[in-house]
Order: sequence, then C-alpha cells, then structure tokens
Amino acid sequence: MPLTHTTELFAKALEGKYALGAFNVNNMELLQAIIEACEEEKAPVMLQISKGARSYAHPVYLKKLIEAAVECSSIPIAVHLDHGDTFELCRQCVDDGFTSVMIDGSHLPFEENAALCKQVVDYAHRHNAVVEGELGQLVGAQFDEGEEGGEYSEGGVYTHPEEAVEFVRKTGVDSLAVAIGNSHGAYKFKGEQHLDLERLKAIKAALKDAGLGDYPLVLHGASSVPAELVQDINRYGGGMGTDTAGVPEADIEIARRVGCTKVNIDTDLRLAMTAAIRKELDDNPAQFDPRKYLGPARARVKELVRHKITNVLCSAGHAFD
Repeated sequence: MPLTHTTELFAKALEGKYALGAFNVNNMELLQAIIEACEEEKAPVMLQISKGARSYAHPVYLKKLIEAAVECSSIPIAVHLDHGDTFELCRQCVDDGFTSVMIDGSHLPFEENAALCKQVVDYAHRHNAVVEGELGQLVGAQFDEGEEGGEYSEGGVYTHPEEAVEFVRKTGVDSLAVAIGNSHGAYKFKGEQHLDLERLKAIKAALKDAGLGDYPLVLHGASSVPAELVQDINRYGGGMGTDTAGVPEADIEIARRVGCTKVNIDTDLRLAMTAAIRKELDDNPAQFDPRKYLGPARARVKELVRHKITNVLCSAGHAFD
C-alpha cells in the first residue's frame, strides 16, 4: 500500500477514540520492530524522522528503508518529519515525499511561530502534505535528545486554549502539539507528575466552540520511561541513575480518549534497545557479531511497540477501518 496521509488517519482515529502511535526511526532494527508489531496487530502507524536521524542515517538510506517497510507490509503508514526547525528542512522533506511535516516554532514569540508555521502550511498544502505545529514549550531535552546542538529546558510554558484557537485560525495548521505537563527525554520529572488533563479538555472545547470541529491534538514527550528498562540498563553496566520518570500510561489513555490523536514515542524505544543490547553483551561478553545483540534488541522494541498500540493507544485492529 502507498504511504497514507495523516488527514485520513486522524479522522478515523478521532471517530474510533484511539490514538496513532508516532514512533521515531533512526536505523533498520527500530524500523523493523515498529512495522512488524503494527503489522501483526493490524495497527496504522506514523514513522517519525527527526533532523538528527536524517543527519545520522542520511536521508536517502532512510527513504529506501521506508520504501522497504511499505513493500513488506499491508498497514497504512505515514511518514512524518519530527521537530523540523526551519522552513527549508520542511520543504526538503515535503519534496522527498513525506506525507506530513512538523514545524516547531514553539521557542519563538507567538506571532513569529505563527508566521513560520503559515509559511510551511502554504507550501505543504500546495504539494499534498499536511503540517503539525506546536504551541507552548515542553521541559526536558529540546528537539532531539543527545543530538548536536540540542538543549535542555527546565522551564516550560503550558498551552492556553484561547491562543490555540488563534494559532490554528492564523496558520491553517492541520494538527497542533500542546504542552500540558509532558516532557522530552528520560529525565522528565522529580517525583510523581501528571498531565494537566483539564487543560487538554479546555483546549479541545475551545477549538470545537470556535467552529474548528473535533480538532486533532498531538502529545509530544509521551514516553513512560518504564522502570524495568532503566533497571536493566543499570543492572548491565549503565549509569542512568534513579531519577528517570515518564508520563504515566494511565494519563496517556485519558488523553487519547479526550482527543489526543497522535502520541509521540521515542525515548522508550531507545531504552528498550539499549537494555536488550547491554543484557546480551553482559551475558555473552565474547560476543562481537552485531546480529546477535541487535536481534534481541529488535525483539524487545517490538514487544514495547506491541504493548503501546494494544494497551495504551488502542490502535490495534484499526488498520483497515
């Protein structure tokens, strides 16, 4: 099946009260794990490519890997630029065949953010692609954790419902990432932290009251940072410490029912892959064949993705709605 546009996927997800899993891809094993889990569970999926991933793997390699995934599967697949930071990068990805791009101007003043987003929207819509914007600022690792030029923010700015309405109207953006207590990276919170679900409900209500319908919202920084993965990393030689924390999956389930149509997951994939590799090399210290440790890593990521789409996002079984 050819690549799918998120407009179609979002409409079905909103009607079915499930969320699309948007999983970040950096290499072949991650891509295989994501696609195999979604194929077996019959779940539509969004594959996210960040600026850092394009730099690491090279755009042509990623494009060919995704072409292979499409050829080897039957489920709807959308390809999305995650955290595009310039119009030029978004333009390149649209020209390369991405069905969706995100322009992240959340660090800019409101009017500059809106102007940049509108520029991307105008170009993308002329070329049959859709756009995600972001309003509000998340705490934690910014744009792409660990990448060159990445920063870490200790202070965030929550999304205001009335500003969300104004932003969508000014830009014509197709979906909006909101800040409601979510955070990028593995070191998200001190102690227990929950999403501001009442704020999320207010944003949805404001958009609906403004005549924008059941507008699709996006949850970034939605990894739950499972304690068992962190423990395995530390048990087998890692040094992550004990102050890692993520967004509770129960909160994500509620956000999905309220109307968060797309949920981004990246950190959890990295944790699962790293935990499996560390365990395999600890169990077999003489091992030097990458297939012998990347295979188990792929399997662990696959089970994580299966859990997310089945038990949290509830997108399993909806590939052919």
